[in-house]
Amino acid sequence: MDEDGLPIVGSGIDLTKVPAIQQKRTVAFLNQFVVHTVQFLNRFSTVCEEKLSALSLRIQQIETTLNILDAKLSSIPGLEDVKLEVSSANVNSVKNGPVAQAAADQQTAGSPQSGQNNTQEEGVQKTEVVTENVTTVAKDPRYARYLKMVQV
Repeated sequence: MDEDGLPIVGSGIDLTKVPAIQQKRTVAFLNQFVVHTVQFLNRFSTVCEEKLSALSLRIQQIETTLNILDAKLSSIPGLEDVKLEVSSANVNSVKNGPVAQAAADQQTAGSPQSGQNNTQEEGVQKTEVVTENVTTVAKDPRYARYLKMVQV
């Protein structure tokens, strides 16, 4: 034993003469560990759930604001004919990320003139696809009552 009354554990100790740890004490330590771990996990899951619900609420508010903004923009006469012109580099970087941009750069490096023509044609095709697939609020039947009320 050392000065604190703790047994000195080393290579000179015969473990067959050391008394066994009490089972009740081991079970108590194990139970305490399990209880504290479960309490921690419960608190953690509660905090995560609260944050996810707050984030979901914020997303719903943003979607509602976006729908209102879309309705206001669609109520302005003369904006139905306006088309958005997007360059092919912006379309690639936004739609497909940097990998597609690198692939487009490699194509243009291989054949500069044909690559530029291809990317311009792709840009025109993508803007046409974007304008065809867009459903405006003015055409959406869910907002028909609201738009009729705005006109009145």
